[in-house]
Amino acid sequence: MLTGKIRNQVDQVWEMFWTGGVANPISVIEQISYLLFIRRLDELQRTAELKAKTIGEPLINPTFAADEQELRWSYFKDKDPDAMLDIVQNKVFPKIKTLQSQGSFAEHMKDAIFMIPSAKLLDQVVQLLNGIDMSDKDTKGDLYEYLLSKLQQSGVNGQFRTPRNIISMMVELMQPKINDTICDPASGTCGFLMASVDYVNQHHAKELSQAKNRQHFNSTMFSGFDFDRHMLRIGAMNMLLHGIENPTVHYRDSLQDHGSDNISEAYSLILANPPFKGSVDFDIVADDLLRALGKNPKAAKTKKSDTDDEGGKVKGPTEKSELLFLALILRMLKAGGRTAVIVPDGVLFGSTKSHLAIRKQIIDKQKLEAVISLPSGVFKPYAGVSTAILIFTKTNSGGTDWVWFYDMLADGYSLDDKRTPLFKEGETPTHEQSNIADIIRRFAYLSESPNPELLRKRTEQSFMVPLSDIVAQNYDLSLNRYKETVYAEVQYDAPKVILQRIKVLQEKMAEGIAELEDLL
Repeated sequence: MLTGKIRNQVDQVWEMFWTGGVANPISVIEQISYLLFIRRLDELQRTAELKAKTIGEPLINPTFAADEQELRWSYFKDKDPDAMLDIVQNKVFPKIKTLQSQGSFAEHMKDAIFMIPSAKLLDQVVQLLNGIDMSDKDTKGDLYEYLLSKLQQSGVNGQFRTPRNIISMMVELMQPKINDTICDPASGTCGFLMASVDYVNQHHAKELSQAKNRQHFNSTMFSGFDFDRHMLRIGAMNMLLHGIENPTVHYRDSLQDHGSDNISEAYSLILANPPFKGSVDFDIVADDLLRALGKNPKAAKTKKSDTDDEGGKVKGPTEKSELLFLALILRMLKAGGRTAVIVPDGVLFGSTKSHLAIRKQIIDKQKLEAVISLPSGVFKPYAGVSTAILIFTKTNSGGTDWVWFYDMLADGYSLDDKRTPLFKEGETPTHEQSNIADIIRRFAYLSESPNPELLRKRTEQSFMVPLSDIVAQNYDLSLNRYKETVYAEVQYDAPKVILQRIKVLQEKMAEGIAELEDLL
C-alpha cells in the first residue's frame, strides 16, 4: 500500500517537473516510466546472473554487456547528480531505445525522448523510485495508479481516465474467467485490463498456480490497442508493474482497415470506454464496420473524390466513432463472447440509419442483457455527457428476450466538477452515496430462476423490459422511455382559506407599521 510519505514525495517530484518546464502530465509519467523500465532491466539481469551462477553456466544474451555495467541502475543510482544525468541521458537512454526485443514496453521506446530538465530532479526521482520495494507488486502498482490519478486531475488533451470505481464495477459485473481472452480496443492507460488482472488474481488464485494458466495469464490473456504512442507506453508500464510479464499492448488504429490483419472473433470478453466525441472518415474505416451500420462502403467512398464547382474536394462522409466501435466489438468478439462497453446516451436513442442499424444488430442478432444509465457527472470535470453501460453477449442468432435497466444515481463521488468522495476510505457507503454494490447484487439476480428482477415495477430503480416493448419503441434503449414516474399527490388548502391567511398577515403588518410610526 502506498504510504503518505511516498505520496508526498511523488507530489514534490511532480511539482519539480512542473517548475522545470515539463508541464504535460503525460510527459511526466512517461519520464518516470522510463526510469522504472531501466530499473527493471537491471533487476531482470541480476536475477538471470544469480540463476546462471547457481547452475554454473554463462549468462546468455545479457541486456548489459561487460563493458556496459555503468548503464545499470545499481551502478548510477549512487552517483553524483551531474554524473548521473550524463550517464542516463547520453548512454542509458540511447541504449534502451534499441531494445526492441525486450517486451511490449521496449517496443514503444523507439521514439521516446528524455526530458528530465536537471540533474537535481533526476536524482530526486531516482532516489524516490529506489526507495520503493519493487518486489511488492501492490506497492509499485499503487505507485503507478497514483501517478495516473494525476492525469485525471489534469485532463490534458482530453485524455482523462475512466473513473476507477466504474471500471471495477464493470469488471465485477462481467466476472472474468481464467480461460478468458480479454481485450480493450481503445486501451489508454489499460485501466480495464488492470482491473481484470486484479479480479483474476483475487478470484482464481488456485487456477493460476497451474503452469498452463499462468502462461496464459502472463502473455495471452490481456490485450490492449491504442493509436496514441504516449498512452501505449504508459499502459504497457502499468501492466508490467501490476505483474503481467509480457503484456500485449500494441499500436493499432482499431477502426482502420487492416485487410487480412483485421481482428475477428478473437476475444471472449471486451471491456471498453471508446472515444465518443469524434467522427471518422469513411475512407479509412474498414468496410465491414460500415456495412454493420447499414452503409454501402463503395458508394460512400466514391463521394470522397467528388469536387465542388470550384474544383475543390468535397468533404467526404464520416461516421460517429462510438457507433463504429460497437461494430468493431461485435467483429472482435468470439461467438459466445461478452462485452461491457460505455456509450454516450445518443447511441441509445439516435434516429439516424446507423444508430438504428447497430441497435438492431445488438438486440435482434445478439443477446442484449443490460442497460445501466450512469449519472451525468461521472466524467466531470472534463465531460458532462450522459452515458450508459451496454452489456451483451455475441450469439449471432439473437436471444434478447428481456432487457434489464438500472438508473444509477450515485457512484460514491459528488457529481459536480470537484468529484469529492462521499465516504471515507475503508467505510461502506450507503445506497444514497453509491449504487455500485446494489447494481452488482441485482445484476447477479438475472441468472437466477426465477429472476426476482422480473417482479419489479417500472417505477423502481431497476426493472425489466420485454423485447416486444423495445421493438414497439423503434429499438429505443433510453431508460426514460420505459421508466414510469410516480408523482406524489399534494393537498392544498381552499383558496378562501389561503386568502384569509393573507388577510391576517396583512393586518399584522399594518399593526407593526403603526407601532413604528408611534415611535417616531
